[in-house]
Parts: sequence; structure tokens; C-alpha cells
Amino acid sequence: MVDTGIYAKHWTRQQAIDYMKANTGMALSDVTAEIERYIVIPGQATSYKISMMKILSLREKAKKALGDKFDLRDFHDVVLKNGAVPLDILERLVNRYIDKKQAKA
Repeated sequence: MVDTGIYAKHWTRQQAIDYMKANTGMALSDVTAEIERYIVIPGQATSYKISMMKILSLREKAKKALGDKFDLRDFHDVVLKNGAVPLDILERLVNRYIDKKQAKA
């Protein structure tokens, strides 16, 4: 929300800090650091949120497909072991993980 305020509503740095401080339980130092990151890296928060939602969606897909065979530790390994990858590649990796786990049955 704050990055939208900065870029779409043309909030100042201080307006963004004030908004985030008023609407979160974060310490002022953390709020300031986050706002400065949003200013320096446009779209960072949006990118983070989209990625988070995709990972949660892929986790639910794996849980549904694997049932009792789903292991959160294995899923985390799949998501993390290749480092930062595009979301379409991550989806392929998760699909491969699901296929391998199902084949072992």
C-alpha cells in the first residue's frame, strides 16, 4: 500500500513514514528503512507480495496433490535451493517435486 501511495499518489517520504507508522506496529527505525527501500526500489513491495501469493498458491497446490505425502521441509527445499528464480520456473520446479513424490507411491 505504501509504495502505491509513494508512486501513484505522490506521497512524500514523510507522508509514507507517517502512514506506515500509524497503520502498523513497527518501530520507527524499521518503518523508515522500509520506506527508503520502497523509494530506492520502485515496485519492490508489489513484487514481494506477488511472489508471496504465488508461493502460498504453489504450497496449497502441492498439499492438495500430495495429501499425507506433503512435507513442508521438502517444499521449502524446492522453493529455496535454486535461489531467486522467475515465478514460472519456480512453478515448474514445484510441479516436478509433486510428480516425483507421486511417482514414489
